[in-house]
Amino acid sequence: MSQITTHVLDTSRGRPAAGVPLLLEMKRPQGDWKELGRGVTDADGRCRQLLSTGELAVATYRLIFDTASYFKSCNVSSFYPQVSVEFEVRDAASHYHVPLLLSPFGYSTYRGS
Repeated sequence: MSQITTHVLDTSRGRPAAGVPLLLEMKRPQGDWKELGRGVTDADGRCRQLLSTGELAVATYRLIFDTASYFKSCNVSSFYPQVSVEFEVRDAASHYHVPLLLSPFGYSTYRGS
């Protein structure tokens, strides 16, 4: 399992959001972003393999969820075409779980376990 994972729940439907494409990036010292991995949530709304190679570093990371694709596949109109969540890794030996609670017109996130 990757040291960075996510779980997307569609609160409007009361179930996991399967098939959400996502991108993991790390902020470089110059200020630009480096792609580290891509994934798609499984039937349980989880993506366990985002960090393909290498170890986690102390840095700022960003998860970008392609919510437009997900809601289009559900035949639902939505407001946010993507959700971008930036977070800081301060302990490279830890696991970081970043869940997303999603609906067509809102979202929430937190650091999970």
